Amino acid sequence: MTSTVPEGKRSWLLVAIVTGGDAALRVRVWRELRKLGAVYLHSSVCLLPDQPVVADTVETLSRRVRDSGGKAQVLKTVLIDDVEEARIIAEQSADRNTEYREVVERTGEFLAEIDRETHRNRATYTEVEESEADLERFHRWHASIVARDYFHAPGRHHAEAAIQRCRDALAAFEAAAVAADTDSNSATSLSHSGSDQPRLRLAGGD
Repeated sequence: MTSTVPEGKRSWLLVAIVTGGDAALRVRVWRELRKLGAVYLHSSVCLLPDQPVVADTVETLSRRVRDSGGKAQVLKTVLIDDVEEARIIAEQSADRNTEYREVVERTGEFLAEIDRETHRNRATYTEVEESEADLERFHRWHASIVARDYFHAPGRHHAEAAIQRCRDALAAFEAAAVAADTDSNSATSLSHSGSDQPRLRLAGGD
C-alpha cells in the first residue's frame, strides 16, 4: 500500500534494528547506518531521509539482520512537528560539518608535508606518487560525506576549497619534481658527453 505524504512535508524512514547477541552484526549494522547518515533517537532506533538509494540500502540491511535471527522494522513516517524536524535536520547537518572539518584538518597536514618536502628539495617522483595517493583518499572521503549530506551542510564548501588547495599544491610540487629530475638527467648527460670526448679524440688520433 502506498502512503501519501502531506504536501510540504518530507518522508522519513524510521529504522528499528535489534541484532541480539551477534556483536559482529551489531557493529556492521551501526557502520552501515552511520555511513548513510542516520540520526539515532535510541540505541537501536534511527531516522533517515526517505530517498530511493537510502531505502534500498536499509531494506538490504534489514533482510540480512532478519536472516541472521535479528529483528528489523522499517517504517515510513512524517514528522508533524516542524520544530522537531528542524532539530533532526540540524543534527544531521552538524554531523556532516564535523566530518567536513576533519577533512579540512587532514588537508592542512597534507599541505604542511608538501611544504616541508619542497623546502628540503625532496620533490621526487616517489614523493609525488605518495601525495597523489593521499589526495585520492581525500577525494573518496569527501565523496562519501557528500553522499550522506542530504541537507547541504555549509562545511561542504570549506572541504571542497581545502581539497582544491591540495590539488594546486600537488601540481606545483609535481612540476618541481619534473624540473629537478630532468635537470639532473641533463647534467648527467652533459657530464658523460664531456668525459667521452677526449677518449674519442685519442681513438681518432690512432
